Parts: sequence; C-alpha cells; structure tokens
Amino acid sequence: MIGLLLTAILLVSVVMLSLMIGARDVPLRTVWETLVGASASPDAATVLSLRIPRTVLGLLAGAGLGVAGALIQAVTRNPLADPGILGVNSGSAFAVAIAVGVFGLSSPSAYLWFAFGGALITTIVVYLIGSAGRGSVSPARITLAGVAIGAVLAGITSAMVLADPKGFNAMRAWEAGSIADRGWETIVVAAPYLGIGLVLAMLLGRPLNAAALGDDLARSLGSRVLWTRLLAIVAVTLLCGTATAMAGPIVFVGLMIPHVARWIVGPDQRWIVAYSVLLAPVLMLSSDVLGRVLLRPGEIPVGIVTAFVGAPVLVFLVRKQRASAL
Repeated sequence: MIGLLLTAILLVSVVMLSLMIGARDVPLRTVWETLVGASASPDAATVLSLRIPRTVLGLLAGAGLGVAGALIQAVTRNPLADPGILGVNSGSAFAVAIAVGVFGLSSPSAYLWFAFGGALITTIVVYLIGSAGRGSVSPARITLAGVAIGAVLAGITSAMVLADPKGFNAMRAWEAGSIADRGWETIVVAAPYLGIGLVLAMLLGRPLNAAALGDDLARSLGSRVLWTRLLAIVAVTLLCGTATAMAGPIVFVGLMIPHVARWIVGPDQRWIVAYSVLLAPVLMLSSDVLGRVLLRPGEIPVGIVTAFVGAPVLVFLVRKQRASAL
C-alpha cells in the first residue's frame, strides 16, 4: 500500500507539471487557483481549455496502454509482449486509416469502432500465428508474428497517407502519437469503453494468476482458462483500441510499465494491474512534458518520445538472461 501511495504522489506531481509546462509556462499558484475556480486570467484559460483536456487524455491513454500490455504479457506468457510490438496498435491504426480514407470519418466517435475492430482482429491473428505448429505457444513466434504483421500494416497505412496527403492531413499528428489538441469530445466518447476495459482487467487478476501456473493446474484449481483468455482479449481490445483512437499508435508504454510493476510487487497480476494504472500515465505524461521542453516553442509528439525511451529498454530485455517472471 505504501508503494501505491508513493506512486500516486508521483502521478499527482507529474500531472501538475503537465499543467504548468508548455510553450508558455504557468506558475503553480495560477494552476491551483484555476483548478479551484479562483482565477480568470489568460493563463487560466489556457489551462482550462488546452492543458487539462490534454492531461486527462494522457492519464486515460497511458492507463489503457499500460494495463493492455500487462494483460498481453500475462496471456501470452511473453515478457516482450506489448500492444505496439505485437502489432495491435498498427492494426488499430490501419483500421482508423480505412475509416478516414475510405469512409470519410473524421471524429473519434465515428472511427472508435474501427479502432476496436482493428485491435481485436490483429490480436487474434497474431496469437493464432504464434501458437501454430507443434508444441506450446512460443513467445518468440508470437513476437515475430506481431512485428511482421505490425510492419506490414504500418507500411500500408503509411502508403495510404502518402497517396492522399490532403485527405489524411488530419491523421498525420495522430499517426505520430500525440495527445495535443484533442479536446473533451474525444475523452467523453472514449472514456466509458476504457473504464469497462480497466474494470474487466481488475477482475481478471486472480484467474490470470491461476493461468500462469499452466493450463492443467489452472483447470484443477477450478479456473476456466479459455474464458480467461477470451475475456483478456476483450479487455485488451477495449483498452488498446480506445487508447489508440484517442492518442494514436503509441508504442513501448505497455512493454516497460508491467516490468516495472513486477520488479516492485512480483508476479501477482492483481497488483501488476493496479500499479500499471498509475505508472503508465506517469510515463505518458512525463514523455509529453519532455516533448514540450526539448524543441520549445515547438513540440515532439509523445509517441516519438516513448519510442526513443522504449527502444533501449527492449534491447535490454532481449539481452537479459531472464526476463521478469510471469
């Protein structure tokens, strides 16, 4: 509990930094007065109209990606699994590109279901390919299948954008992974689905702990392994599809955060999910704040910053003799 409290304090600190730092810094006192409704200055208007929605979106998208990564790693028993590495983000982004380019949809409320469908289909295809053949499910095969499918879908999406730059102009910033200029409309539409996914992930903690013991032993303990995996796939679809629809295909958040959580609390999936809900937004908002500072007054999209941070982490995990226990 003390660890969760410290993590919550860290998250609150990062939230305040997100509200303070930008092209024009806002003093902490002004931020506080804005939050309690005691300020009507131009800085307060900036905080209310731009930075609060941006911060809330970062909180939601970060939590969705972090918990989705924890579930994928638990279900596949693959310490290198991540919505980005397994191609789930790319599948969701490809489906959104179809919605924008073919059907002319432009708002999150319109293409959210395409993001869900792309995430679900990609998750199923990658798992089927990785589990094909003799023997048990291979983490290496699943990772390779995810990377291959993700690369193909990302290439097709990029080709579609380049073929019609004007039609996909609004999708450019989204494709890089950004939480800027989304507004409350995106949050209101997507938050309920994200909430359902988070609740489902919390409920799956104990069944996933049983499934980690192996299918036979889990069944002997009364766990329904097939239903656990199916519900986990539904939760990943909701979490990853919603986060991608809101912020774009952001990678590595779902890879790093579950490992950090396991280093803190061990293999108990219930605690891993709880810590991921708090730690993933810390990473997301910290990366966003860093992106605002590095090229001030310009910005680097948060998806680029997380990729820059996450690539060395992936190399470290691949080279490590033993990854965190699942």
